[in-house]
Amino acid sequence: MNDHTDEGMTTQLGAEAGKAQAAKRKRMLLGLGGILALSAVGYGAYLLIFSGRSVSTDNAYTSVEVAEITPQINGPVKQVNVVDTTAVHAGDVLVVLDDTDAKIAVAHAQADLAKAKRQVRQMMANDVSLGGQEDLRTAEISAADADLASAKAALEKATIDNKRRQNLAEGGAVSQQELTDSQAQLRERTAAFQQAQARVTVAHAAHSAASGARQANDALIVDSTVDTNPEVLAAAARFEQTKVDLARTIIRAPTDGIVTERAVDVGQQVQPGKRLMSVVPIDRIYVDANFKESQLRNVRPGQAVNVTSDLYGDYVVYTGIVEGFAGGTGSAFSAIPAQNATGNWIKVVQRLPVRIRLDPKQLAKHTLRVGLSMNVTVDLTSVKADKLSRED
Repeated sequence: MNDHTDEGMTTQLGAEAGKAQAAKRKRMLLGLGGILALSAVGYGAYLLIFSGRSVSTDNAYTSVEVAEITPQINGPVKQVNVVDTTAVHAGDVLVVLDDTDAKIAVAHAQADLAKAKRQVRQMMANDVSLGGQEDLRTAEISAADADLASAKAALEKATIDNKRRQNLAEGGAVSQQELTDSQAQLRERTAAFQQAQARVTVAHAAHSAASGARQANDALIVDSTVDTNPEVLAAAARFEQTKVDLARTIIRAPTDGIVTERAVDVGQQVQPGKRLMSVVPIDRIYVDANFKESQLRNVRPGQAVNVTSDLYGDYVVYTGIVEGFAGGTGSAFSAIPAQNATGNWIKVVQRLPVRIRLDPKQLAKHTLRVGLSMNVTVDLTSVKADKLSRED
């Protein structure tokens, strides 16, 4: 009896424990189902409340307008002061070219400028001399005119005397010798008159030559001083150019930044336009966020942006604003654009680069480099996305 009783009690206790365990399992399943249901409801509520308030992408990278360092004159490299990763400030000396030829060119140009000034002073002095010569030729014309008048009077008298003696000779009142002398004197007076006429012509020609020389000289100096004369100005410009070329033998950093891609060494002969290195202005780094075209419906310039980088993780959050949109998708400007006019065309969602401007103070505190991966979230509520067209 006791054995049967104990066995029955054990069976009863096992059944009750099984029921309790089943009830516990049921409660756990119901609890888990409730949690899942609450999660689904919460997620749905989140989507209902917050969906459409922001768009995000992890297809984003830092970029910047890199300053290319190129020489503006040719010459051998004398000194290189930086290497890759060197931090520089605007105005720091990066490269020094040999300045021997540039200094010689400056000396030549300076001498040419002094020579030009002396030539202009000489032309101004010549103007006085040429003016005196012009006055002299005028006086010579007056003298030649007087000689011509005298020769003309003498010729007229000789002509009258000759006619009188011819009349007297016909009546035998004068000898043949007197008539011959009279005719000779007439010829002399005629020759003297012709010579006087020639001297007048020569005097006028000399005056014209003197006047032309003075006008030619005056054209070189009219309305100018020594310093404002065109010849002097041209020489001064060449002198200034040589000084500029001399200054260009020292190549300086155009902006603050980090030196990268250095491609110059001491002794190298460089040519204008050859890239020597680049300076990356890390304080002006921005983010190119490549959003899907379906995400950009409500994105507008000026909207607030939160940005994190894979470099610092979620520990550092940068704030910025949407600055603008690229002129085309990445595929549109690729080396080999996609050709969709084919029979096996498959639609691919395109991405459009959106430029994000970052806070300079945050960049100074947590520096970035070009090409780093970023995570971008645009707050669509910071600037109302109304019915404006994409052209805004």
